[in-house]
Amino acid sequence: MARLAKPLSETEIKNAKAKDKEYNLADGAGLQLRVKPHGSKLWLLNYVNPITKKRQNLSIGAYPDISLADARKLSQEARTLVALDIDPKQHKAEQLAAKAALTEHTFEKVAIQWFETKKESITKNHADSTWRSFKLHLLPALGKTPISQMTAPMVIKILRPVEAKGSLETVKRLSQRINEVMIYAVNTGLIHANPISGIKSVFKKPRKEHLAALKPNELSELMQAIANASIKKVTRFLIEWQLHTMTRPNEAAAARWDEINFDDRLWLIPAEKMKMRRDHVIPLTDQTIALLEAIKPLTGHREYIFPADRNPKTHCNVQTANAALNRMGLKGRTTAHGLRSLASTTLNEQGFDADLIETALAHIDKNQIRSAYNRTDYLQRRRVMMSWWSEYIMDASSGNFSLANNLKHLKVVGE
Repeated sequence: MARLAKPLSETEIKNAKAKDKEYNLADGAGLQLRVKPHGSKLWLLNYVNPITKKRQNLSIGAYPDISLADARKLSQEARTLVALDIDPKQHKAEQLAAKAALTEHTFEKVAIQWFETKKESITKNHADSTWRSFKLHLLPALGKTPISQMTAPMVIKILRPVEAKGSLETVKRLSQRINEVMIYAVNTGLIHANPISGIKSVFKKPRKEHLAALKPNELSELMQAIANASIKKVTRFLIEWQLHTMTRPNEAAAARWDEINFDDRLWLIPAEKMKMRRDHVIPLTDQTIALLEAIKPLTGHREYIFPADRNPKTHCNVQTANAALNRMGLKGRTTAHGLRSLASTTLNEQGFDADLIETALAHIDKNQIRSAYNRTDYLQRRRVMMSWWSEYIMDASSGNFSLANNLKHLKVVGE
């Protein structure tokens, strides 16, 4: 029969002196006081794990923070868990994790972790816009909420005022982004399920409206408007550059001289500047080369082909072309992004291969299997198509409307 330990007394505990090596004082039923060489005293419960059947120690706390009476009470609670086939050590860890989740795993902190991963797969402008929407609409009300306590009614209540303003696209984007954060929390083990997965169904759906874009037969009108507009020379070059290269406004505005390969007649846009995060190569035509040669005396000493007025060390604003088109009287009829639609419509009507057009627009094939096997960028065939497109622009310019067609007739206002 095992010898029962004599229960400890407060006096015995207080008088226990440190030794060269740590030692234990037994109180009984597995409760022990461990005295460390530096003098600290720690309560431990030695028990048999109900699952593994192996002996292990559970830390109950330090003396005198945990008194003898408290230690006995806590050890009894732990032994009760063992009797119920619950490992008290694991139970304690789960409780601590649950408490930590209330302060460490708030919506804002999880959103920041998600965003650090997300921003690697999107452009800087898209990333900046995404985080601005969080700071404006979500973080003020949800930032300190534990991710485990997020509910659909809570999120819906916050998005209703945005919906009431008629900003349905904003509601749609916010619903999508907050769901991405919640899915991230599920995948990282912070929560077991996403409770807000269906919130988008309770909001009005935004009407699908195509971006304003001119029709192919209106290209001549566009070129004449550009030629006669009272805009700065760099802005005029920018609009024609974007039109010829079929690029997005931000890609065109941020074009750099070191991305241009004059020998091979290519514009090499790195992945980090592209919406789809893939390198994009654009064949340069005689007309786009002419545009570059014409603007080089103005900006060739700069980093960017189209530098900003106020700070030439950076590129012009991505809205520069849009603002200029509006001043030309084309507001509501086209946007800078609509120039891509104009090019796409024209090339499709002329019977060019749809794959060539989609590649020129830097779109990703929606058929993922096909996209995986079809990695060619059709460079030589795209050269032919891009040359045709540049010639088509020149024909629509009626001789003097295009910079690339007849630079000597350039009318510049407000340099």
